[in-house]
Amino acid sequence: MTGDLGRWEPWTPRQVVERFHRDGVRDPWWIAGGYAIELFTGRSLRPHADIDVVVLRRDQRLVHRLLRGWDLQAADPPGRLRPWPVGETLPGHVHDVWCREAPDSPWRIQFMIDEADGGWWRSRRDPAVTLPLARFGRRTHEGWPYLAPEVQLYYKAMPEGQRAKDEIDFAAALAHLDGPARRWLDDALDVTIPDHHWRAALKPQLD
Repeated sequence: MTGDLGRWEPWTPRQVVERFHRDGVRDPWWIAGGYAIELFTGRSLRPHADIDVVVLRRDQRLVHRLLRGWDLQAADPPGRLRPWPVGETLPGHVHDVWCREAPDSPWRIQFMIDEADGGWWRSRRDPAVTLPLARFGRRTHEGWPYLAPEVQLYYKAMPEGQRAKDEIDFAAALAHLDGPARRWLDDALDVTIPDHHWRAALKPQLD
C-alpha cells in the first residue's frame, strides 16, 4: 500500500472468532496469513503486524453484516484504498478490504476476497490451480477455522523473492505437512513459480 494509511492494532484470532460467533455468521471464512500457520503448528512463531481473514467472493456481503457501521476500505486499485459502501459488489480485481471501527481508529482486520467455482477454490494467480473447498480450510481443536497450510504457503510463495517472515512460516510448517499437502503445494508451484526454491525442500518429502 502507498502513503500513510493509518496505524494497525489488529485483533487477535480469538477476538475474530468471538466476533463471528457472536453474530452467528454461517458463511465460510478462514483465519489466514501467519496466524494460519501458527494455528496449524500449534505454536507462536513471530510478531504479527495485522490479521488476515479469507472469505469467498460470493460471500463478500458477510463483511458488511459482521461489521455494521465500520469504516471498510477496498484496495482499488491495488496499493490504494477507497470506501466500500453497503450494497456495492466489489469488482473482480479487488482482493483486499481493510476494516476499522471509524476513520480515526486503528485498522483491525484485513479481509481477503477469494475466488470459488461451485465446490472448488480457484487461484487468482492461475485458474488451473484449484482445490476442493472441503480441503481449503482446517479447524483447531477448539473449532477455529483457518486456511489450509499448503494454500497459505502458496500465497506466501513470491516470484520476486521471499520475505523473512514467510521463510520462518515455511520452515515451521514443512515438518507438519502430510503427503497430499506437500504434493499439492509442489504441483501448484510447478504451475505458477516452477523455479521457486521451496520446491527443493518439498522434494525429499515426496520421494
